[in-house]
Amino acid sequence: MSRFAIISHPDCLLHEMGQWHPECPERLKAIADAVRASGLDPLHFEAPLATHEQLERVHSEDHIREIEAASPKSGLIQLDPDTFMNPHTLQAARRAAGAPVLAVDKIMNNEIDAAFCNVRPPGHHATRERAMGFCIFNNVAVGAAHALAHHGLERVAIVDFDVHHGNGTEDIFRHDSRVLMVSIFQHPFYPYCGTEGRSKRMVNIPLPMGSGGAALREAVENDWIPSLEAFMPQMIFFSAGFDAHIDDDMAGLAFNDADYAWVTQRIGGIAERHAQGRMVSTLEGGYALSALGRSALAHIRALATPG
Repeated sequence: MSRFAIISHPDCLLHEMGQWHPECPERLKAIADAVRASGLDPLHFEAPLATHEQLERVHSEDHIREIEAASPKSGLIQLDPDTFMNPHTLQAARRAAGAPVLAVDKIMNNEIDAAFCNVRPPGHHATRERAMGFCIFNNVAVGAAHALAHHGLERVAIVDFDVHHGNGTEDIFRHDSRVLMVSIFQHPFYPYCGTEGRSKRMVNIPLPMGSGGAALREAVENDWIPSLEAFMPQMIFFSAGFDAHIDDDMAGLAFNDADYAWVTQRIGGIAERHAQGRMVSTLEGGYALSALGRSALAHIRALATPG
């Protein structure tokens, strides 16, 4: 087992968007319980608060100030049809964005090799200017930008296997030649984009409803791997959504636990060859709690034992 860490924070459990909402605190508990029962013994670190400077690398000043100003003293306020804030959301969102920053720092300081950020709210729908789709700040983008700006890396890759297209990540890095994004997503499906106007650094593979592990493996082998090998990333980030699982009725793809282990292992090989094994994963979707725990554990095992 490599030097592997899980980064989380109790603040991330305090963000709630209503008892009916699928993006709930129990998601983090399901993953933590699965890891605890597995016999794995990762290092554990508490996520720091992302700083204004770290957020501003990927979000506009207006967006940051609007989120800060919107934070309620009580109850819920609505940012879009799916996204709400309670009095704890701002703190949780800053922790969620700070987690991949800490992971990057610890990897670049040679304290760990890889990390999984068990945090919420998720991030990959948050654009430079807008919160949407359960997301406040774009956590994976904050981490990737920190690796580039603070540690001087020249090439990073973002691997997004959430069932929804990471439109926010694409929006933020569309014109940045230092970032390659590879993704799969159900299409047509929320947020109804990702197939048009792509740059050469956005390797987006739309999958029709009902697609399973065979379609994932074809996309990885035929599209992701050649692009990643040619790009030679110095660090790899995962937007790790598990809502493409066959047991997750929020969407219509049909992956299973083993598919998440397989894709992580394949990307781990790229990380070993080009990135000194440096991998940072941060939680996105996944709403069927049992499937989420199992799938995240399969992903975490593969992160902890790459190659």
